[in-house]
Amino acid sequence: MALGNVFDIAGSAMTAQSVRLNTTASNLANAQTASSSIDEVYRGRHPVFGAVMKDATQFGTNPTDAKSQAGVQVLGIVESDAPLQRRYEPHHPQSDEEGYVFYPNVNVVEEMTNMISASRSFQTNVEVMNSAKQMVQRVLTLGQ
Repeated sequence: MALGNVFDIAGSAMTAQSVRLNTTASNLANAQTASSSIDEVYRGRHPVFGAVMKDATQFGTNPTDAKSQAGVQVLGIVESDAPLQRRYEPHHPQSDEEGYVFYPNVNVVEEMTNMISASRSFQTNVEVMNSAKQMVQRVLTLGQ
C-alpha cells in the first residue's frame, strides 16, 4: 500500500463519520417532535457503512495501471425499527381522538453516545492524515 492511499482511506472515513454526525444531529433535533398519527411521526435514522477493498488485480492484467483502493463507503441511511413512543397526553394539541401522542423512537442518550463516538473517529482520522502528511514532508526533506 502506497502512502497516498492513507489519505484516501482516512478521507473516506472522515466522510462517513460526517454522515454519521449529520444523521445523529437530525435524530437529536427531532427527538421530541410530537405527532397525532403513527404514519407522520419521525423515525430515527442510522447510516450503514461498508468496507471498500479493491485490489489492483481486479482492474486488469497490468497492476501498475491500477491503483489499489480501500476505505469506507456509506451504503445508505435506514430508519430505525424500534417501537415508537405512545404517550397519553389528552391536553396536548397534537393528541389523537383517544388522547395519545406519538413521539419518535430516538433514544437521546444513545444518540449522544453516537455523536461522541463519531466525533472521536473523525478526529482520529484527522490525526492519521496529519501523521501521513508529516511523513511525506520528511521524505521530501531527505533529498536536500
